[in-house]
Amino acid sequence: MIPPDRKEEEVRRLLDTPHPYVPAELAERAAERGRRILRRRRAVHRLLWLLLLAAIVAGLVFAVLEWPDPQPLDTTPPVDTW
Repeated sequence: MIPPDRKEEEVRRLLDTPHPYVPAELAERAAERGRRILRRRRAVHRLLWLLLLAAIVAGLVFAVLEWPDPQPLDTTPPVDTW
């Protein structure tokens, strides 16, 4: 026969005790906190996407402005074979 598990006995003992008092507004506070966390997370994500977009636009503008222009050829290149 398998001896009783010590952890299971501890859990059963904890569950048999009277449950602690839960404030009535706990659910409302938890929901409000969840909404705040979601708002903050969405704002951070929007800011990061905006920064990424700004970095891409700045990189493209920099590339367009600093792209070297091909030098016009003053003479034709020498032809060695014919």
